[in-house]
Amino acid sequence: MRRTVVVLVLAGLSLSAHGETLLEIYRLAQGNDPTFDAARYAFEAAQQKVPQARAGLLPALNLNGNDNATVASSKFTNTPVVTRDVHAWTWTLQLTQPLIRAQNIYAYRESASLVEQARAQYTQAEQDLILRVTQTYFDVLVAQESIEVADAQVNAMGEQLALAQRGFETGTNAITDVHEAKSRSDLARAQRIAALNELEAKRAELEKVVGQSSNTLAALQPTVVVPKPQPDDARAWMEQARENNPAVLAPKAAVKAAEAEVSKNRAEYSPTLDLVGSYEHNYSSGTVGTPSTFATRASSSQAGVQLNIPLFSGGTTNSRVIEAIANKNKAAAELEVARRQSGTDARQAYAAIVNGLAQIEALESAVESSKSAVNGNQIGYKLGIHMNIDVLNAEQQLYTAQRDLLKARYDTLFQGFKLRAAAGVLTESDVQEVNGLLAYGK
Repeated sequence: MRRTVVVLVLAGLSLSAHGETLLEIYRLAQGNDPTFDAARYAFEAAQQKVPQARAGLLPALNLNGNDNATVASSKFTNTPVVTRDVHAWTWTLQLTQPLIRAQNIYAYRESASLVEQARAQYTQAEQDLILRVTQTYFDVLVAQESIEVADAQVNAMGEQLALAQRGFETGTNAITDVHEAKSRSDLARAQRIAALNELEAKRAELEKVVGQSSNTLAALQPTVVVPKPQPDDARAWMEQARENNPAVLAPKAAVKAAEAEVSKNRAEYSPTLDLVGSYEHNYSSGTVGTPSTFATRASSSQAGVQLNIPLFSGGTTNSRVIEAIANKNKAAAELEVARRQSGTDARQAYAAIVNGLAQIEALESAVESSKSAVNGNQIGYKLGIHMNIDVLNAEQQLYTAQRDLLKARYDTLFQGFKLRAAAGVLTESDVQEVNGLLAYGK
């Protein structure tokens, strides 16, 4: 499947040696984000379920031994009481190889499904990390560029205030023009302060994910074009999301594990057969129950099969089977929920990209029209054709359109990540691709 985000970047963009890119921030987060660390450790722990279950199919070898001393006194017919101190020890080496244990086979199959589930959950954690890093990274960039827009607005409103004041001093403007211009200038400064607060908050969010503060971030260039998703078919994305999203693969594996659990509990009704072999060696320095004392040493070997037929366990096995069936049905219901949600997520992300591209196109046109409107109103104001309020309104409209445009570009690019995450195909290569869109400077 082709990438959702295809880049068309003009030649000549260069990255500064200072600052950080999206890819660098993402790799820092991989090593510093505790949420991702928890997911990684959970996957490592789950992988041990397979060797643990496999052990139930392999032979077990045990060595048992004991060493004891007995202090006793004995009295036999027509003999005085005598003290008998006896030292004895025994050790036994036993080998047990399961021959027929159906429950162990099903336990092994269950463990493989549980590892598969954990792998899907880890993949989802990787995708979630990419989304969290990208979202916070873009939020910082939007906040930074919002300050640039606010600075330009403050300068423009200040210049318009100065023009209004000069016009009032020369008698060409009314005092209301000065008051209106001053009001807009004060509002622009207030908006810039709010933008600074927003930037600080977004930087704090990024630092929480990365684990450290970040320097100047590379930003999206105006020459970058974000095309439609490929394939340009919402239903194709939805179908892939219903089958390939890690949020679907995890409960799908859980259903398989639950089915194995049902079979494992039912197998508790079945007989088991083990091959058992042992070797024993023992020693005793004497006995306390005979008049004569003499040491003994003995060795023995045994080999055979051990059959166990379950008859009744108080209803435990039946209860476990019923419980396992209920858990299997629960897992199947959760799988259907995940499929529906994944399809919905893909559909919403696809629609957001399409609508975002249309919004970008409209806002680009609005910015150009607003620039023309500002120039026209400024010339008309100098010629006495337009009022000061017309110029202020045109400038306000321009800066609003510029701010909305830059946010729409980042939002649409991020929706491409969300679409690929919904389809289960978001990887670090996507981060690298978007990273190529970023550069320092405009």
